[in-house]
Formats: sequence, C-alpha cells, structure tokens
Amino acid sequence: MKEKEIMNKLFTENGLDKEHVFKHKHYTIITRAGIDLIQAKKSIFIDYEVVRCEPNFAVLKAVAVMGSKRIITFGSALKGSSYNDGNTSQWYVIETAEKRAMSRAVLKLAGLYGLQDVYGEDEA
Repeated sequence: MKEKEIMNKLFTENGLDKEHVFKHKHYTIITRAGIDLIQAKKSIFIDYEVVRCEPNFAVLKAVAVMGSKRIITFGSALKGSSYNDGNTSQWYVIETAEKRAMSRAVLKLAGLYGLQDVYGEDEA
C-alpha cells in the first residue's frame, strides 16, 4: 500500500475530514480539533512532566499510552520577537509546549507522524 493510501486510511479511521486537515506548501497539518478527535477515538492517555519552566522557555516530557503501546516525547517553546530568536510569540510558553508534546504524542501513537510530513497545528 502506498504512503498516500495509508494516510487516507488512517484519516478515515480517525474520523478526520476537510475541516481537521489543511495542506501547507511542504506538509500536511492536522488542526487542534483533529488532534483532540484522534486522541479520543484512539483512547490515548498522556501524562506530562515539567523538565524546565522559565518565563520565556519551557520543556515538557509527555508519556503517552494507547493500549499496550507507550511512547515518550517532548514539547518545547521559546518566546521570541521573531522566529530568529524563538519559536513562539506567545507569552504562555508552558501551555504551548504542552500542546506541542500532545500533538506529537498523539500523531506518533496513531501512526501519522512519519507519513508525508504530517504535523499537528501546534507544531507547524
């Protein structure tokens, strides 16, 4: 089965439709609502651990479980005035790091992370 067919099958299995996905010039983005839908559909549970939290920088460790599968991944956020000196302009860096860790964990466990450059909206 080709990668595009696998991706379409996974999108269908997870209940994703046009409103949950949009194409960027170089990759596919799944919206926050799409990530939430996949998490609920697949019964993915996530625990977070703060690795580092400062006023302008945060790193979270996410331990995610889906059935017998378990993964560990991370999310981070660095506040800056531009992408030359940070990766978010939001002042709520810990929440941004959490959303990024969640997106990555859900997409990895659902089997979507490595397909045709699929990313969560919060990572893109």
